[in-house]
Parts: sequence; C-alpha cells; structure tokens
Amino acid sequence: MAAIPDDELTKYQERVKGKTIVVTGAGSGIGRVTAKLFASNGAKIVVADLNHLSAEQTVREIQEFGVGEAVSCKCDVTIWEELVGMFDLAIEKFGAVDVVIANAGVGEIGDRMVHNPGEGIPAKPASTTIDINLTGVLNTVHLAQHYLRINRSSQDSVKSIILLGSMYSWAASNLAPLYTASKHAVLGLMRSLDKPLSQQGISITCIHPFFAVTPLLPPITRLLLAGLPFTPVPRIAKTILYAASCGTPQNPSGGQSFWVPDGGISTFMIPREEFKPGVYQLIDTKSNATSVGLSGLQYYTQLISDMAPWLWRPLAFLGVSSLLSGFMYRRKYC
Repeated sequence: MAAIPDDELTKYQERVKGKTIVVTGAGSGIGRVTAKLFASNGAKIVVADLNHLSAEQTVREIQEFGVGEAVSCKCDVTIWEELVGMFDLAIEKFGAVDVVIANAGVGEIGDRMVHNPGEGIPAKPASTTIDINLTGVLNTVHLAQHYLRINRSSQDSVKSIILLGSMYSWAASNLAPLYTASKHAVLGLMRSLDKPLSQQGISITCIHPFFAVTPLLPPITRLLLAGLPFTPVPRIAKTILYAASCGTPQNPSGGQSFWVPDGGISTFMIPREEFKPGVYQLIDTKSNATSVGLSGLQYYTQLISDMAPWLWRPLAFLGVSSLLSGFMYRRKYC
C-alpha cells in the first residue's frame, strides 16, 4: 500500500488538458468539485446530474475559470436512454470521450433491512439505493466501454473509468446495509473488469473516501461524527484526477483502489496485487488448490471424492451389468 502525499496527486494533471471528461452526479458535492478541477486543467467536461439546474450552475462556475469547456445535461443514471443521451452529447460536442467518472450516488434510502418479528410480513425493501449506486454504475460502465473507443487514435493516452466506492466497500454498517452492499459491489465490479479492460488500454479504478461533508451526508451522521476529521472534498477530487491521469498506454494502471482517509496528508493506493492478504489470500489459496494445473494429484483426488456420492450407483449398476453379460456369454459360447 503506497502513500501518495497531497502535493503528488496533481503530478500528471497536464495529461488531462484537452481531454473529454464525463462526470455523473456533477451538480454538487464531490462531482462538482471534481468537474471544476479537471476543467481548471484545460479539460472539456460533460456535467451530468439528475438536477439540471445544479448541473448548469456547475457549468457557470467552470466558465468563470476562463479555461476548459463544459456542457450540462439532465441524466438519471437509472434510465438507460438518458445515459445514452449523455454520452451522445459528449461525442456531439467534443468528438470523443476520454475519462468517465461514475460519481452519482445516494446514501441509505428506506427502512433498515433488519426485520422486527412483531411486525408480521415485512414490506418489500426500497431499491432506490441499489438502483442508483449499483445499477446506475453498471449501466454507466457498460456504455462507457463503447464510447471510450469512438474516434480513438493510437496516439491517445490511456482511457479511464473511475468508480466511487466508500470506506464501506470493505467495512460494514448495520445502519446502512443497502448502501454497504452497493459499495462492496462497486469494488467487486472494478476488480472483475480490470483485466479485460486493461488489455484494451482502458484503466478502471475505484476511489474510497472516508466521510466527507457533502449533500450525501445526512445531518444525523454529521452529528454522530462530531469531533472527527472529515475527508477534504478537494483531496477526493485530486485523487480522482490522479487515478484518471497516472496510467500510460504501456501500463494502464487499472485495478487499483485509492483509500482517502480522514485527516492526515496522504491518500493510499492499493494495487491489484495487494488484494491478497487476509480473507482474500485464503480464498485465493483455496481456489488455486482446486486448479488442475497447479495441484495435479491433489485436484484429481478431490475430484473423485466429490463425484463419488453421485456416481457410485450408476457405476455399480454398470459393473454388475458387465459381470452378468460376461457370465451369460461364457455359458452360451463356452
């Protein structure tokens, strides 16, 4: 796990100049600050948000810089057609897409998943959190792969997809089980797509901030965390900038997670190779133990052991049938 000081997070910022950046949920919070940071470095921004007025405000703030370009659009990430429209706008206005930041998200919406036995049959849980935080990300990433390839030249720098995870991509919260489930899934999605996308020169990474003061953070949570340092939103935005710009065509630098803790002056980068300690290593070891190429005799011994309960009856029947057939043949011809 490598520590990246704040002053190194903008190390490769010149690489985003002239690039087209698509940011969902850019009407406020982390998304707005991130859009403005990329624009201040000469990038062209598609500001997408469910609240179009907020998206337009982000564009106005970008225009005040005098560098970079920006357009806005209304986009509900749970609606496929609106996501297609967002990407089509990027191609229409800027000719290509270079970085996609799947930032749109919500906190826990609906009642807790823990059921009170005295309440009888529970009502169906609200799916809004999963719809936005997971399904919306899946749709965004699926479309991004297509649009990142349009008008791509061999001289282009690496294309990037940035996902927004959370400290709850690893930790658990009994107060926000749906939110936690969605952020665990986002990390799993990143790790699963890393290899095939890296082979195509597309980097996919995930950012995991501690609590930050944004419209997403409920007032009750801010009250419960009173006295604790929050993660500075500009540091989260700089980490996204670093993740989007640190790769090269020879080394896309995908599969990394960036943990942005509270306080301190560093962000921590977790390379794909370090998703091994603890339970990950145990699972990996167990998985390898069932691989033919890696374990040979051990694999076949286990295979026979596992298959025996299912095969002993038909094998026994086949053996008895063979014996009887042989006996009848000898009586008839011998």
